[in-house]
Amino acid sequence: MQAREWLALARLPGMGAARLAELVAARPDWPDGWLAVLPHEAAMALRLWLDHPARSPLSAELSADEAWLGAEPGRHLIHPDRTAWPRLLGQIADPPPVLWALGDLEALAPPRLAMVGSQRPTREGLTNAAGFARELAGRGWCVVSGMALGIDAAAQQAALDAGGKSVAVLGCGVDVVYPPRHHRLHRRLQEPGGLLVSEHPPGTPARAGFFPRRNRIVTGLSLGVLVVEAAEKSGSLVSARLALEQNREVFALPGSIHNPMARGCLQLIRDGAVLVRDLNDILAELSQWAVACAPAPATSAPEPAEAREDSLLRWLSDTPTPVDALVALTGRGVADCQRGLLELELEGAVTQTAGGWVRLLTRPGA
Repeated sequence: MQAREWLALARLPGMGAARLAELVAARPDWPDGWLAVLPHEAAMALRLWLDHPARSPLSAELSADEAWLGAEPGRHLIHPDRTAWPRLLGQIADPPPVLWALGDLEALAPPRLAMVGSQRPTREGLTNAAGFARELAGRGWCVVSGMALGIDAAAQQAALDAGGKSVAVLGCGVDVVYPPRHHRLHRRLQEPGGLLVSEHPPGTPARAGFFPRRNRIVTGLSLGVLVVEAAEKSGSLVSARLALEQNREVFALPGSIHNPMARGCLQLIRDGAVLVRDLNDILAELSQWAVACAPAPATSAPEPAEAREDSLLRWLSDTPTPVDALVALTGRGVADCQRGLLELELEGAVTQTAGGWVRLLTRPGA
């Protein structure tokens, strides 16, 4: 279906995201198949729009939607029939029928990790959020969050500052700045590497009820969620629960038992979340899935040998990384990775251990 038809479905009365998702999964033909399966009120509204558009309230709404989309570059409508539609989002029980987007759609190309946490973090929490986001950006990952105060904003800003990519999921229209103090971050997310998305049409004001629903998209877009800092009763724990329901991995940073902002993370770890000490703890869990979301490698001239080595080295540390994880993280073939590792081993830059390959601190002669 075309964008206009998806917009019409999204605007039908009495249709929630979960109900629409059920119908989308059945892939009815347009329009007769949809008219046959829609509830009576929605089917009548669609029939009126199809047969007598001048009399349909949908017509004015769709015209306004299309006018907004065409007014400036960087405005997008993402729907399940568009290549930019994130495949991960289609796996959750109640994906939005469409996503409004503002910014760079290439931000959706890399594997994605959600980062969430307290809106009143400690200094340590802010430092940890920025540090993990920078390292994720350096490893080619996209940071997904909700542009909220505290951990969300710190992570997203750090990822962008490091030259990486970040997606913000809003509980309002993508053209609405909320919270207002994040007007600079909102503007930065419209530049290359950044993207703002929402299930709500442009101009929709922020409402308290939208934010819990927003969180399902934050986690649904991502392979996993890292909770950086959270109190015992925190919205971040709601995100963690949603992630579990969506079969996503949940990660948590440990903290002092005397820090109230660490108690939510400690509770998550007690309940089975992966305890995270550094980024390798996350990548070890997610590397096998990252390749499913990575963009297809571009066809171009072969990389110089030095560039190929560096593209392997940056994924290695003192924690063993297996070859299949390197294949997923680099997008290179098994044989290519093995050849590169052998060359690096002969140079003394890496070595193989029981759990995989590790990077040596210095090369001979360096």
